[in-house]
Amino acid sequence: MVNTWAEASIMAVVAGAVGFFVVMRGATFAAHAIPQGAFTGAAGAALIGANTLVGVGAFSLFGVVTIARWGRRGRHDVVTALTLVTLLGVGALFLSMSTEYSEQTFSLLFGEPLAVSASEVLPTAAIGAACLVLVVLLYRRLVLSTVAPELAAAQGIRPQQVELWFLLAVGAATTMALPVVGALLVFSLMIGPPAAARYLTDRPVAAMVLSSALALVTVWLAIAASFWSNWPVGFFVGSLGAVWYVAGRAWARRGQQSPANVEK
Repeated sequence: MVNTWAEASIMAVVAGAVGFFVVMRGATFAAHAIPQGAFTGAAGAALIGANTLVGVGAFSLFGVVTIARWGRRGRHDVVTALTLVTLLGVGALFLSMSTEYSEQTFSLLFGEPLAVSASEVLPTAAIGAACLVLVVLLYRRLVLSTVAPELAAAQGIRPQQVELWFLLAVGAATTMALPVVGALLVFSLMIGPPAAARYLTDRPVAAMVLSSALALVTVWLAIAASFWSNWPVGFFVGSLGAVWYVAGRAWARRGQQSPANVEK
């Protein structure tokens, strides 16, 4: 439980920060596709007896590079979809060749939070720190290319380069989160809390901090609920993400209907 709590906390902070830009840039489809690469890498690593984290990172990188490179030359959504189905197909092949098919399928797709070992915490912390540093370094370029692409181009910012580095940050966050919440719901942490934070404040830095805080509360509540109920932690993560989003929209609507706004 201590290892799970530590890894999930690191994961939540990073997912909240990265997820803010996933929502702002409309990159939710890519945030869904890249975890499938992580799933395929974990399945392949388990098949050959290699370190799961290495497999996850390698295939996440493959998905990132494919989407970033080929998305420039064709429709971005089509390239993302083809990457998604290809990686899912290869992952299914790897699992079918494994002798522990059912158990590995469940843990890779839906997470196995209580199986986190102490040796996984330090690599996760290192990846998380690198991911946050990348977000900080890219912050200005990400904001400009998202809200004012013409101004970004005028200042010499290359959108393709920014997109590649941004997707690398998404891939790193995915690599961290896969062991805890699984491939199918890893992107829910990068969507629900950030989408809610966007409704609660218009300031980017405040929204990133709030997004990470909501993601942190989400994983803490999800782990505790999973421990006591014996239900998958992914269920609670996904459900709480939806709750935050609905609450954020309700708060924004309440603000629009307040007497002061009505008078304006």
